[in-house]
Amino acid sequence: MDTPFMEFFAHELSKHGYRVVRFEFAYMAERRTTGKTKPPNRQPILEETWLQVIAQFPTDKLYIGGKSMGGRVASMIADCQQVRGAICLGYPFHPPGKPEKLRIEHLQQQTTPTLILQGTRDPFGREEEVTTYPLASSVHVHWLPDGDHGFKPRRSSGRTEEENWAEAIDAIRSFIDR
Repeated sequence: MDTPFMEFFAHELSKHGYRVVRFEFAYMAERRTTGKTKPPNRQPILEETWLQVIAQFPTDKLYIGGKSMGGRVASMIADCQQVRGAICLGYPFHPPGKPEKLRIEHLQQQTTPTLILQGTRDPFGREEEVTTYPLASSVHVHWLPDGDHGFKPRRSSGRTEEENWAEAIDAIRSFIDR
């Protein structure tokens, strides 16, 4: 929750008047204290963690989201929790190199407005793949030029990571203001 990526997004959104709350899943918190890499918790535990966090806030004005799996889990509970919206910073549409293992079932029926910010060359879902997926009309994907899973472009693209991050902030603000 305190990577430079997450620090940037939390700081920039709070600078624009949005209250930002960050948390870690149990497996990530354990990683921080032990230094050992363990696989993520099972889906029910990840969802329960999210539910415990959002139970502290009124959902009628609440947007939930996260980076990669955190955004995926947020999008999975958004409809049942009746939050105002979900924001995914780099959605893991499939494992890298395994485009046949899609993780989009819930996004096909999603009713909660959902913004997915995705680099065009993200190995978890490239633009040429994702644009063919049958996502619900409530799901909007905003493409960040030449970005990877953290939105970092190649130097040869002429873009900078900071430009993609700033564009992502603008897209989030527009999404919330809509």
